[in-house]
Amino acid sequence: MKSAPFSYVRPDSVQEALRVLDEHAGGARVLAGGQSLVPMMQMRLMQLDALVDINRLEGLDEVRAAGAETVFGPLVRYATIEKLPLVSERLPLLQCVTRFVGDPQVRNRGTIGGSLAQADPTGEIPLACLVLDATVVAASVSGAREIPIDEFLVGSYTTALEPAEMITEIRFPLAPHHFAFLERNRKHNDFAVINVAVVGRRSNDGGWSDLRIALGGLSDRAVLARESAAVLEGTTLQDDAVAEAADLALDVIDPPSDIRGTAEYRRHLVPVYVRRALCKLRDDHQHAYA
Repeated sequence: MKSAPFSYVRPDSVQEALRVLDEHAGGARVLAGGQSLVPMMQMRLMQLDALVDINRLEGLDEVRAAGAETVFGPLVRYATIEKLPLVSERLPLLQCVTRFVGDPQVRNRGTIGGSLAQADPTGEIPLACLVLDATVVAASVSGAREIPIDEFLVGSYTTALEPAEMITEIRFPLAPHHFAFLERNRKHNDFAVINVAVVGRRSNDGGWSDLRIALGGLSDRAVLARESAAVLEGTTLQDDAVAEAADLALDVIDPPSDIRGTAEYRRHLVPVYVRRALCKLRDDHQHAYA
């Protein structure tokens, strides 16, 4: 199947791009990597008046340190995140999860901004941004606004972006370097049945603080298991505390049934994978993933 007819616009500036989005009043979309948008157009799951290609706009593909914050332009490719020393130093979890995205061809084109705008509930990037407490900067012809990631992710493939807005930055605060990430798929490169990301800080006496636990593939968006994290504050992640936190994670999910697994199966996996992720964080607290 081929996409429905549309206008192709390649603006010379962010302001021009925003003007086109505004003029089309919800009938235009931004093209970054196009790894999800283009297939949806070809299957006519999405029909547009205009496609706004931002790939040649300067500055949108940069990663920079801004004090304690790390700032990403929306065009930063997965392949850049995989290799960039600044990301390794400041956001090792983000670098880790990026290696689970698709294949090398997808990672060479896909972008952090595109992934967030797509808001796939099984996606690794929205999950990592949630557990790392990112802030999305969205701009329109009226100005810019900052949206906390937990407010930005609204539902399945739905965000808080207005039709005439585009992402211009993703900002990450200072992040704990201790992390764990686990993902289960039916087969290599398939959408996740479940993924779990955990971050925290370990003191010299072995106690843990600033813990955040995020779950993907189990609701219509990635979610935080706040109560699970709260019961672990100040603990050494001993087995009984981890087991309690793992069971509490069931309270924040609303799993679907689909071709990859039933809701019952996903519920079964939640305490198993949360427990494994927390034990991995505890036992290999420098960098932990699988």
